[in-house]
Amino acid sequence: MGELFTPMHLMVLAVVVLVLFGGKKLPELGKGLGEGLRGFKEGVKGVSDEINKPGETAHTVTPKPEESVK
Repeated sequence: MGELFTPMHLMVLAVVVLVLFGGKKLPELGKGLGEGLRGFKEGVKGVSDEINKPGETAHTVTPKPEESVK
């Protein structure tokens, strides 16, 4: 088995997308895809920034010692 995406596969895929969506819709699809990827990257960066904040440590709960029975 050869490579998954050879140049011929990519050309056929491009023709199929062009036929399905037409030339006028492709810029809109590209813009939407770009905005979606940008939002995803910002979300991932925000989560990793929160996790790696300097000076903050995880909160731990220390149980109270049990009282002795009299």
